[in-house]
Amino acid sequence: MITGLFETHINVGNLERSMEFYGSVLGLELGTIEEERRIAFYWIGQKGKAMLGLWEKSSEPIIKQHFAFQCELDDILNKSKEYLLQRGLEPYNFLNTTDKEPMVFAWMPALAIYFKDPDDHDLEFIAMLPQRPRPNVGIVSYEHWLEISGSD
Repeated sequence: MITGLFETHINVGNLERSMEFYGSVLGLELGTIEEERRIAFYWIGQKGKAMLGLWEKSSEPIIKQHFAFQCELDDILNKSKEYLLQRGLEPYNFLNTTDKEPMVFAWMPALAIYFKDPDDHDLEFIAMLPQRPRPNVGIVSYEHWLEISGSD
């Protein structure tokens, strides 16, 4: 019955600031804005496949949330850090190592790198890896993953 995730919603402290971030900084396409309700919807990837809703809650504390953007493996390996830095965003990985390189979650397996939005939500770029899962490995560098996954 369930074939994917179509939309997710987050609360934001300032709708215009968040629209600038998700639209201008990250380059998501605005679907619609409802000024009277203080809501904006952005398409993620191909229009009609997934969306993100931003709900302004300026009078309430914003509870930090997390979600991940699906990306191509090559983009995470070769472009993600520079992409984030060029936009004034600080990349980090799950283990918070100083090299800020993407890390592999071996149980999936997937490669991921993180960054934050203006409301301190944890955002992630993630790509599935072609090798078989290795749940006992934990979270490792991509280089280590390649060494241990061999010819999977």
